[in-house]
Amino acid sequence: MESTPALDRDIPELETDDKEIDNNGLRKRRNGVTTGGNGEGDEDEMMPSIEKVFENEIVPTWQQQLTVRAFVVSLILGILFSFIVMKLNLTTGIIPSLNVSAGLLGFFFVKSWTKILEKSGMLKQPFTRQENTVIQTCVVATSGIAFSGGFGSYLFGMSETIAKQSTEENSAQNIKNPSLGWMIGFLFVVSFLGLFSVVPLRKIMVIDFKLIYPSGTATAHLINSFHTPQGAKLAKKQVKALGKFFSFSFLWGFFQWFFTSGDDCGFINFPTFGLKAFENRFYFDFSATYVGVGMICPYIINISLLVGGILSWGVMWPLIETRKGDWYSADLKPSSLHGIQGYRIFIAIAMILGDGLYNFVKVLNRTIFGLLHQLRNRDVLPVADQPHTANKSISYDDQRRTELFLKDQIPTWLAVLGYISIAVVSTITLPFIFHQLKWYYVLVIYIFAPVLAFCNAYGCGLTDWSLASTYGKLAIFTIGAWAGASHGGVLAGLAACGVMMNIVSTASDLTQDFKTGYMTLASPRSMFISQVIGTGMGCIISPCVFWLFVKAFDDLGQPGSEYPAPYALVYRNMAILGVEGFSSLPKNCLKLCYGFFAAAIFINAIRDSVGKKWSRFIPLPMAMAIPFYLGSYFVIDMCLGSLILFVWTKVNKAKADAFGPAVASGLICGDGIWTLPSSILALAGVKPPICMKFLSAKVNTRVDKFLSG
Repeated sequence: MESTPALDRDIPELETDDKEIDNNGLRKRRNGVTTGGNGEGDEDEMMPSIEKVFENEIVPTWQQQLTVRAFVVSLILGILFSFIVMKLNLTTGIIPSLNVSAGLLGFFFVKSWTKILEKSGMLKQPFTRQENTVIQTCVVATSGIAFSGGFGSYLFGMSETIAKQSTEENSAQNIKNPSLGWMIGFLFVVSFLGLFSVVPLRKIMVIDFKLIYPSGTATAHLINSFHTPQGAKLAKKQVKALGKFFSFSFLWGFFQWFFTSGDDCGFINFPTFGLKAFENRFYFDFSATYVGVGMICPYIINISLLVGGILSWGVMWPLIETRKGDWYSADLKPSSLHGIQGYRIFIAIAMILGDGLYNFVKVLNRTIFGLLHQLRNRDVLPVADQPHTANKSISYDDQRRTELFLKDQIPTWLAVLGYISIAVVSTITLPFIFHQLKWYYVLVIYIFAPVLAFCNAYGCGLTDWSLASTYGKLAIFTIGAWAGASHGGVLAGLAACGVMMNIVSTASDLTQDFKTGYMTLASPRSMFISQVIGTGMGCIISPCVFWLFVKAFDDLGQPGSEYPAPYALVYRNMAILGVEGFSSLPKNCLKLCYGFFAAAIFINAIRDSVGKKWSRFIPLPMAMAIPFYLGSYFVIDMCLGSLILFVWTKVNKAKADAFGPAVASGLICGDGIWTLPSSILALAGVKPPICMKFLSAKVNTRVDKFLSG
């Protein structure tokens, strides 16, 4: 999660260094650990050898790294984080990385397990950092499907619920309602291809090119630190802090539930800054989740969100609403895409596409130049099965890691055979799931997918940006236009988006995991198998979690509801644009879209040209675009989280650095897991006993008169 997460693995169209944001949403990755240098070589010159600390420990074989207890813990945490990612997907689409909490909780559960067995004399195998890495990989792979599966974007965008909010292209051939069977089948046939596409390139990425993979490196530092005596003590304290705030967040969610008996009831509708500000979606909604997300996100992300909210709901939309009756009909519903809602959606899309295009070109440019630079120093392109010649000048850590990384080979023929076999099955199967997605559309995607997967994995290694959602949008426009409006182009484009996103997302995820495994001496085989098992679990768990949301919340996907799924409508309208062009836009909307598209590119160019010293004061267009549609209620929460972390850092920086990610994870996890019992209560027909609603004095007087009369 994703939280990208990303926040995790894939949302990066926005972030820098060891943090990452993407958008399907938006997904960021931040591991709470600082990476040093530009690779392991630099690191080892600056820091004492990590591997010398562990040199007396026997490295378990790849079979011993894959333990039953590791996958039991992974299953439990995978379910937990799938609920969290799903909730974030269906509320704002901003998903923080859960790497810190996955690492901490995985370490805590297995360490507790082994301590009990050790005291009883039944411990057969100690808990190692390699097993910890297997858990981390499996959990993130499982919860990652909740993001790349498109439950808050392209997949839910196919539904009748979302189609009704778009007056165009909402015929039966462009609608496919969620069903547990076809969702699980779809994910199983598209989620594994990316894994096989990059396996032959693991040696090139990690050893020959020495790509940084900042998030993978930071995760490895985290896991290595847990397994030192000092690190284990700190991890115990971090888990305690996480547990405290998990309990507080869970109980706070439970307390709030009592006051949500009717529509617009409860703390989530508290008009913090007055009723007029509330009407324009400026209020604090008491969400522990987004306070935690704000503590994880870089300050510039939260400020960018706030700037976007003020610009749109504070300035632009009120001005455009004064043109009602001129620019758009005064008789339209507020949710009509031919009215004010159209400006909100399409201007946000324009900014997202402008930012995505700029970052796509930038990362692709860096990828090509970096690749050419690497290949200039070689006569041939290295492949995974070629022997590696040791370089005497490299550090002890690199020698040790390289030796073990190359020990357990994954045969290239197996990867090629696996890719071709799954591609054939997928090409045959997908047209049965989506009749509009012809077999030759799928075949074309699979021909180009390995190249795009490599580009995404290589670019992610350089910049930590996974552009999976950008490649998905590319598929929406190309396949949707190819299919055409009369042949279900909207549904074909959304389905193609899912195919492409899953391939390139899992490819970059696996290379990140290879980097983590390289630095913790985990075998590539155990990393690959853990990723495959985690992906398989995610293909079952995530659709089941989503199905629970569908059954428990009747207003799922409706604007203004608890779970509006904003990016589902955004992705569907992208597909409509790809099929119909600009004919569906309201008056002057296209001109505004051109302006904001260009502004997104211009702002990014300014950010890159002024250097890091000044770019941290310039907002990010991708983040600015999110509140254009949603409003600023969640932004207030996130800015409060930033403020808490800022003050904490000023008071005690060491404690803030050590415990900030754990506290934030506790807030996110507690509130997120509350969705499970709240869903069960809703399914059981249990209603909250109280409705807490806020009215203006004038309306309250009228209500009193009505009741007294």
